[in-house]
This record gives sequence, structure tokens and C-alpha cells, in this order.
Amino acid sequence: MSSEIEEIRQKKMAEMIKQAGQKTSGGNGWPEAPVTVNDANFEETVKKYPRVVVDCWAPWCGPCRMLAPTIDSMAKDQKGKVVFAKLNTDDNFSTASKFRIMSIPTLLFFKDGQLVDKMIGAAPRPMVENAVKQALG
Repeated sequence: MSSEIEEIRQKKMAEMIKQAGQKTSGGNGWPEAPVTVNDANFEETVKKYPRVVVDCWAPWCGPCRMLAPTIDSMAKDQKGKVVFAKLNTDDNFSTASKFRIMSIPTLLFFKDGQLVDKMIGAAPRPMVENAVKQALG
């Protein structure tokens, strides 16, 4: 009997861990944290949502790490309006090349699947918010 209970407990724990790893909540299916994009899912992601901001970054980049908390908090605050995504340019050279990413961090602004603007360099949250508003309405 105890082994049966232990097995059920382990299955339930695995389910809870899986659910905790998913970054979406609520009924609208919009993520409340930045989604990770790569060469394989980039196009699908920017076409899935009407407004997407892609943070092009690399782990070794100091300004990228400075911008990350801003992107994280804006993703939560603007859930349902704008989706934020992160593209590691070191691991996804094809997409970085396609959009001519020469400096990081670079923010790419997509509206209805089309690139409408970009912003290069780390900036304080009010500047990023203004850029999002200007590019995506």
C-alpha cells in the first residue's frame, strides 16, 4: 500500500513541477514572462501574437543583463497586450543574421508578424516603455 501511495505522490509531484515550469497563467494564453525563442520557433512566435518585443541578448553581455529585469517586469505588466521574447544571439546565429543584429542588447518590435522598429542598447524602463508604445501603439 505504501509503495502505491509513493508512486501516486511522485506522479503528482512531477505534474506540479511541469506546471510550475510553464510561464503562462490565466485564460488568455498570453505569457506573463518572456518566452525563449530560437532559430526554429522564431517566426511562429512573432506571428502567433499581434505585438511582440524580442530582446536579442547574450549571456556574457553586461548591458543585456542590466536590461533583463526590465524585460521581465514589462512582460508581466503588459500580459495580454504585448508578448516579450528573448533570443540568445550566440546560440541562434541564423535569426540574428537575418535581422542584422550587430550590437546587443537589441529590441525588435513586431506588429502582426512584421518588424516595425528596433532599439539598440540598454535603456531605463521609461525609455523602453516609450519605444514599445511608439512602435506597437
